Amino acid sequence: MSKTLKNKVALVTGGSRGMGAATACALAREGADVAISYVAAEAKAHAIVRELQKEGVRAAAFRADQASRGEVERLITSVVERFGRLDILVNNAGVCIPGPIDSSDVAAFDRQQAINVDGVVTAIRAAAKVMPEGGRIITIGSGLAARTAFPGVTDYAATKAAVVAYSKGAARELAPRGITVNVVQPGAIDTDMNPANGPFSAPNIALTALGRYGRPEEIGAPVAFLASPAASYITGAVLDVDGGASA
Repeated sequence: MSKTLKNKVALVTGGSRGMGAATACALAREGADVAISYVAAEAKAHAIVRELQKEGVRAAAFRADQASRGEVERLITSVVERFGRLDILVNNAGVCIPGPIDSSDVAAFDRQQAINVDGVVTAIRAAAKVMPEGGRIITIGSGLAARTAFPGVTDYAATKAAVVAYSKGAARELAPRGITVNVVQPGAIDTDMNPANGPFSAPNIALTALGRYGRPEEIGAPVAFLASPAASYITGAVLDVDGGASA
């Protein structure tokens, strides 16, 4: 089987579980050496590293809080020091803290901004300094950025819309170096944050044309494609992977 990402090094932030872990595995199956970051789930992160190594690739886990610009910058530096290069950046780490727009919980608002926007922007800026010609930057957004279908997620949706705008600008800036920048916008995906049997399952399923939740590996697959040579003419794009919720 052809390994389309052989000799490439990828970093998946928030790669210890859910969509991040599935994406890391998808990249490893295509031959990429993979680094993942985590903030608290150390045991889970190292378990994913062992799974990645079974694909015959190098793998490592790094602790980094995406809310800290300094830690994000050190994460990029550490990956390059460990693996010698960085070809693929997947900004997967994110947080959703539902609440009304008149909530007094300013800390929740600030943390969503810090992780979902500042963390992504910092990672892109740091990666752009070290990424070689033909690199790939892919950010995991959300379908809520395009259509906020229910109340309580306004702040979260705004953070995801912000990274779409930033990614489009970055795609223009980095295009002369052959570096592509794209966004994958998942719909309802069966993860710890939003389980298919959770309290929001009924309205989420009702929104989708396919009538079901997506699986984490159904996000990993399009990310692996966007990271591959086959996607070299795709940049500044937003790919909805939402079971038809946006149809």
